Amino acid sequence: MTDVGRHPRIKLHTLSEVVDVKGYVGNFEARILKKARYVDEKECTACGDCAKVCPVVRPDEFNLGLSSRKAIHSPFPQAVPSAYVLNPNECLGHNPAVCAKCVEACQKGCINFHMSDEEIVEKVGTIVVATGLEPYDPTQMDEYGYTRFENVLTSLELERLVNAGGPTRGELVRPTDHRRPRSIGFVQCVGSRQARKGGSYCSNVCCMNTVKSTLVLKEHYPDIDIKVFYMDIRAFGKGFEDLYMRSRRLGVQYIRGLPGSVEEAEDRSLRVAVENGAGGALDFHALDMLVLAVGMMPSAKTQKIQEMLGLQLSPDGFFLEAHPKLQPVDAATRGVFYAGCAEGPKDIKESVTQASATAARAIRLMHRGVIQTEPITSEVMAELCKSCGKCAEVCPYNAITVDVKKKTPAVVRTAACAGCGTCAAECRFGAISMNHFTDRQITNQVDSLLAEEPGEKILAFACTWCSYAGADYAGVSRLQYPPNVRLIRTMCSGRVDEDFIWRGFEQGAPVVLVSGCHIGDCHYIDANKWTVKRVERVRKKMEKLGLRPERLQLEWVSAAEGARFARVMQQMEELRGSVTAGEIAETIRILREKPGTDGAEPVQ
Repeated sequence: MTDVGRHPRIKLHTLSEVVDVKGYVGNFEARILKKARYVDEKECTACGDCAKVCPVVRPDEFNLGLSSRKAIHSPFPQAVPSAYVLNPNECLGHNPAVCAKCVEACQKGCINFHMSDEEIVEKVGTIVVATGLEPYDPTQMDEYGYTRFENVLTSLELERLVNAGGPTRGELVRPTDHRRPRSIGFVQCVGSRQARKGGSYCSNVCCMNTVKSTLVLKEHYPDIDIKVFYMDIRAFGKGFEDLYMRSRRLGVQYIRGLPGSVEEAEDRSLRVAVENGAGGALDFHALDMLVLAVGMMPSAKTQKIQEMLGLQLSPDGFFLEAHPKLQPVDAATRGVFYAGCAEGPKDIKESVTQASATAARAIRLMHRGVIQTEPITSEVMAELCKSCGKCAEVCPYNAITVDVKKKTPAVVRTAACAGCGTCAAECRFGAISMNHFTDRQITNQVDSLLAEEPGEKILAFACTWCSYAGADYAGVSRLQYPPNVRLIRTMCSGRVDEDFIWRGFEQGAPVVLVSGCHIGDCHYIDANKWTVKRVERVRKKMEKLGLRPERLQLEWVSAAEGARFARVMQQMEELRGSVTAGEIAETIRILREKPGTDGAEPVQ
């Protein structure tokens, strides 16, 4: 942080909160609320004279309440800027008759009770979301006695106790009598992998943090008795298995089984009942201290930032990346990136790696001075737009704005548009054109492919990133599949309009396949979810028209699933063979005579 504070091209806003963000990639405008410090951070030298005379004593948040601080204090060692901060909710007041001792003690006159919060507006090109995490609060799992017994601590509290800069200068002592514990136990997965309390996900670092703590304790206190109660140890990182085995060799006992109850004895020691998974018996362990290895939870501000930037969240509550493989640090909103534990639980190494990738992605986007976009973007024809707002609803990138109340035409921010085409497929008024994948271009492909012997062909719409790539992989792998497949490439399965499907049936296609990325693995975040809804709508309309809905198939094929593509095509060929020439002719007649399936226009 010191290097950040000294860097001439980095502007650091401390005690600040982003309250609003407007704009788009390359043109973001962030509104920041900078809270009053009540101390001039440029003049303060952090001498500490003010804190010495302050009569207000409060628990120190940095040491998790294991030590105390004053109402005016330094947030933590080596804080940037190196200046004290005054908590206005704890200060006795600036009236000299009440206190004002800190003002008298400060020889440089840095303290100013008349400071007020200020609002700052910064214009930026990209945004990095690095909101961190919050440790799980074990008070709701009181079966471990965290709220009842002082000698039950969290793993973070243990970290502060054994830290050389902590409240005990690195000496491990029991909170009750300040004596060194002879035995200590660790409980794993507190708040992790438990859907009932906490998160159902693994918090990634808990196991190895415990292993590290056991090694530190054994190094300083070789005779200490350490027991670890666990479901299973996950030591998947480089060198982690060696650390785990080294901990066992030093005498640390790893017991498969979690405590069912914790009781306190008269001497404030703890009696822990554990069902031993290996032996199948109920064991009781006497411990001087019990440490709860708490899991990681999303930051409390996650939902507010998600709404502010138009981001997506995973079921676990962390931010969802644009693509888990191809864009692991990109957000759905272009120009927004993730770093650290905002996107999921990580250790230090993973956080540094992701931060480096995020910096590279941001530099790649900004170093030219202008935003470069693909020409495959949407355009709104204002004269046809009815301002219904459907396009803005389905856009996974929030690239479309429309004022439904004022009935103003939709506007596409080209820099934010990724070119999936979902908006064009969902627009029922034909007001959106997709560059390079226009309605006319795709319908002309349908007509050309089915111009001769349409009843012998399989019409397939394939997304370019997965299904079309899967077809290519099947080809290079020399996998056999029916040669009568006719592929039409789209950027996303979300681009497949209902009219394209009807056009295929009207031109005599016995079966139509819509194929794209697997759900949750879409190159355009969740555009293929709208594909599912659209295909279901068409199937319902087919039933009403007396057509077999199974003639329209929806399949997910990834770029690596060449064998699956071949199998799907074989199934489509079998389905095609079940469709008679009379059924095809009847379909053509129905579609040409009846009005459009949406009740608006005839199907052309």
